Amino acid sequence: MRFIPLIVARPEVQMAIDEAIMRARIEGKVPDTVRLYAFSPSSVTIGRFQSVIHDVNLEEARALGIPVVRRITGGGSVFHDEFGEITYSVVVREDHHPMLRNVEDSYRYLAGPLVDALRELGLNAGFSGLNDIVANGKKISGSAQTRRKGIILQHGTFMYATRVEVLAKVLRVSKAKLADKGVSSIWERVTTLEREGVRLNRWEAYELLKDKFFTAFELEEGELTNYELELAEKLIEERYGNPKWNEMR
Repeated sequence: MRFIPLIVARPEVQMAIDEAIMRARIEGKVPDTVRLYAFSPSSVTIGRFQSVIHDVNLEEARALGIPVVRRITGGGSVFHDEFGEITYSVVVREDHHPMLRNVEDSYRYLAGPLVDALRELGLNAGFSGLNDIVANGKKISGSAQTRRKGIILQHGTFMYATRVEVLAKVLRVSKAKLADKGVSSIWERVTTLEREGVRLNRWEAYELLKDKFFTAFELEEGELTNYELELAEKLIEERYGNPKWNEMR
């Protein structure tokens, strides 16, 4: 499997790269791929079928200079803090491992290195529900997935120092959803490494995750191909940098 080193970029670029890798993998042009990346500026990504108006406080996001981009994966809205979050992404064939045939098992297999990282830091970490990771009982990571022609794209968050107060301003979380989780506010639901007493900077968090992914999978460091980069540019124009795509629901 190929590992792509840290890329720091705008949300439309990151989402375009993820889809470009998936398309190139479907076409057999590249190997299974793992990458770690960070958003700059801080951004919001929304699920493929979400309503922007219902799930994001657009007025607050605009005031804070936070762009909103739609993913091709499902799941809910996510705040990616440039000062406190790293995103992982895995593009892999469904037949790479037996656990990938089942959706719930696949989330646990592909996001397992995040749990390993949290446990190394001394946190009581594990999976919750379909696609969340909890640390000391609170959500610290969420993942989303899509499948096309035998290829899986899964990506998700690792919140080492996300500003939860900003997250609470830009994301609309319904009281019903909070109640379903047994909490009354997002502060009770979400945590970060920093809130759990572990302070890491971006590079420390990145190196920790990189180590755990290299331990879990047979990875070799590589780079994006010209084909993927050209396809990503096209996808930015057609989708991720296009307001019609991002605001379509």
